[in-house]
Amino acid sequence: MTRTLHLNAFLMNTGHHEASWRLPESDPYTHVDLAHYVRLARIAERGTFDSLFLADGPQLWSNLAQRPAGALEPLTLLTALATATEHIGLIATASTSYNSPYNLARKFASLDIISGGRAGWNIVTTAGAEAARNFGLDAEPAHAERYARAAEFLDVALKLWDSWEDDAIVADKAAGVWGDDTKIHPARHQGTYFSVAGALNVPRTPQGYPLLVQAGSSQDGRAFAARYAEAVFTAQQTLADAQAFYADLKSRTERAGRDPAHIKVLPGIIPVIGSTEAEACAAEQLLEDHIVHEHGVARLEHLLHLEPGTLDLDRELPADLPPESAIEGAKSRYTLVVRLARRERLTVRQLIGRLGGGRGHLTFAGTPEQVADAIETWFTQGAADGFNIMPAVLPSGLETFVEHVVPLLRARGLLRTSYGPRRTLRERYGLPRPANQYAPESSAPPERGGPPSAPALATV
Repeated sequence: MTRTLHLNAFLMNTGHHEASWRLPESDPYTHVDLAHYVRLARIAERGTFDSLFLADGPQLWSNLAQRPAGALEPLTLLTALATATEHIGLIATASTSYNSPYNLARKFASLDIISGGRAGWNIVTTAGAEAARNFGLDAEPAHAERYARAAEFLDVALKLWDSWEDDAIVADKAAGVWGDDTKIHPARHQGTYFSVAGALNVPRTPQGYPLLVQAGSSQDGRAFAARYAEAVFTAQQTLADAQAFYADLKSRTERAGRDPAHIKVLPGIIPVIGSTEAEACAAEQLLEDHIVHEHGVARLEHLLHLEPGTLDLDRELPADLPPESAIEGAKSRYTLVVRLARRERLTVRQLIGRLGGGRGHLTFAGTPEQVADAIETWFTQGAADGFNIMPAVLPSGLETFVEHVVPLLRARGLLRTSYGPRRTLRERYGLPRPANQYAPESSAPPERGGPPSAPALATV
């Protein structure tokens, strides 16, 4: 069976480059503009992307001087986008550290039903003391503890999504029987972090449960992904590093008793596209010229756990940085940034320029053919199952990718030309609908026209 390239559109207000909002074409108010996100979703759907993705965090990111800050709550926004699109998957970030399983399981089940089976959950454990202090904590929980809580959170959520069997709704008007109570299974969970007694108050969804996505690349993150994740968003700077990560994650997944084909690895790429390579490089330089370096220094010092004023723009990183073992926050991103700086002997100024486009994800400037070549190389040489497309500037960067790169990928037989009969996000990612743990023989909802397993799906 021929592998199909999976594409996810990672949407971030005016674009992933921190200076994108300063360009004449950019609207600095788009971060809270529904019409902007509807336009982006429809562009990605025109390019037959598998999904789109909204990042999130329970804190105000950065400072207001740096770039557009604050964001609409992603599950609310994706519910609106579900009515404005027909095919594309809808993935939202939500934290296991600062939510409860029952409420979050209900929200994702609702989105999956409303969208007709297109919901996905990017599972994060949320690093940073800023978020912790918004929830009554003095400091963030330890890295290992956050992942232990996340594992139990997922176990509870899976029980809740399975708490209705697919045929629990009888809808027998003549007999006066709407549902079968014997097909409802209360969670009855009592664990270290959570106590959840009852069944979910939403029927089982078209997908069974949403596509499970994970984005941590630390050792704890990889172990968690091998156990639960069905797609992994990762940041990799080189082909060799990406191949090593890919092989490691597939191996871990197999050792966890799962099919390695059922976990899709999608590195992030920030494509800056021009009709010539020189034009693309000039566009990239224009963005870098608009970076305010004071903001970059402050952000880098925070990531590296350094005191303010430690870094010198025209010197390399200090030799005595904290070891990764001392980092309780974003361990994998810390390691990636330090390795990038050391490997290429970058000054702080140069490093800020490299990180300005995508915070450590691969930035690639070139022609449509060169971008397609890079994607094809990583896809065919054991480094990726697809890509998290992160345009530097929105909407223009996504439009250019769809208009000029997507046709090349299609011509090479790497990307679908239409969505076809597959409706759910799981089907698009080549994943089976999970069997209900309480009724494992059931792997599909009843056919419509018979007893429904859920309320009628929203139409667009």
